[in-house]
Amino acid sequence: MNFEKLFEAIQADYDRWNQRLGFDKEQMDFDVRVGRKYAKIVRERNVSVWGFVQLQDDDKFKAGDILMASSWSAPARNKARGNVLTGDLSMVRWQGPEYLV
Repeated sequence: MNFEKLFEAIQADYDRWNQRLGFDKEQMDFDVRVGRKYAKIVRERNVSVWGFVQLQDDDKFKAGDILMASSWSAPARNKARGNVLTGDLSMVRWQGPEYLV
């Protein structure tokens, strides 16, 4: 699974945020840790979980679904916040996938 578009969307949101505040652009670095069911996206600088990506279809989610982190080791399985395979990255923010309203 290719995460480049996801990382580009995160970086673009971060750049917009920095520009509004008048800060210099800074490159965000991520690490992908692949498990059995999910790929964990970790921000390398402060070692925090950005979110999770579903690796294969199950009874509730499709492969590529973006899930918000519930904890360091588990995603919130209430609703997908987009899909990296379909290019639906509208709920991607630099801090993590958007909260549900």
